[in-house]
Amino acid sequence: MDQYDVAIVGGGPAGLSAALVLGRCRRRVIVFDHGHGRNYAAVEMHGYLGHDGIPPSKLRELGRQEGRKYGVEYVDAEVDRVCLCGEGASLYELACEGRRPVRARKLLLATGVRDELPDIENFREFYGRTAHHCPYCDGWEHRDERLAAVGEGKEAVGLALSLRTWSDRVTACIAGEPVSDQDCERAQRNGIKIHDGVPVRMEGRDGRLERLCFEKGPPLECDALFFSSTPKQRSRLPLMLGCECDERGMILTERKQGAGVCGLFLAGDADGDVQFAIVAAAEGAIAATAINRELQDEDRGDAAPPEKVDLPEGVCVKE
Repeated sequence: MDQYDVAIVGGGPAGLSAALVLGRCRRRVIVFDHGHGRNYAAVEMHGYLGHDGIPPSKLRELGRQEGRKYGVEYVDAEVDRVCLCGEGASLYELACEGRRPVRARKLLLATGVRDELPDIENFREFYGRTAHHCPYCDGWEHRDERLAAVGEGKEAVGLALSLRTWSDRVTACIAGEPVSDQDCERAQRNGIKIHDGVPVRMEGRDGRLERLCFEKGPPLECDALFFSSTPKQRSRLPLMLGCECDERGMILTERKQGAGVCGLFLAGDADGDVQFAIVAAAEGAIAATAINRELQDEDRGDAAPPEKVDLPEGVCVKE
């Protein structure tokens, strides 16, 4: 069975950044990537120093090319089983369909999150072009345009207020809980219109939004839609391996991206920090230095014995 110093699950900015640093540390690294990144629909990626406007797929390919120079291996598959082997948590075994399992001394989860997309007819035709979730990533491209903020009561108003940085023509489309008088006053004070109801259909052409249609009343003419939702963990692996999460469902990490389990680290959007690609890449680099430090200590015989890990039910353990 092939054995690596580090296995990385997730081939987005966090995983690729960590792989690059660890490859340059002469570590044997393998990266598993199922190819369904959070920004799969985005035409361009913004706010990434030196690569502003680059397509996400292009950044991923450049990251792989750089990692391969240092011997990093990439597998286009989704990990479906992780086991802890030996005493304590000294060795991880990873398996995916159609491939022999591999083992690694350290495991980095860069599994990210997924967004709950609005239930709006034709939404996917516009997603990534004129329908977005992050104003910081895509607000500039729609500056001074007619914008719609879609979400539950208070969240929709908060998103609309944020969008005022990029345009003074913003409408909050409210669903669910009613908007408080205080939020209505804040919206009015900042020139934001309130529309009671979420759109049921998006209309336009070639990915360019022109109007939102509702169950009742006239359509809303607009150029872009931003939606508010709570991201969900994309993978079950962090919780299966004993990671703790906060009230939002985001994974708690310790200093240097430690996941609170021996030999396990986590980087990227899954920890709920500022969810920018460049921040994910930075967390990947931070995790990589911590992983290499642990490997150095073990190689020198300076590391403490691995702690015994009490695994949640359903996690495979091999002795």
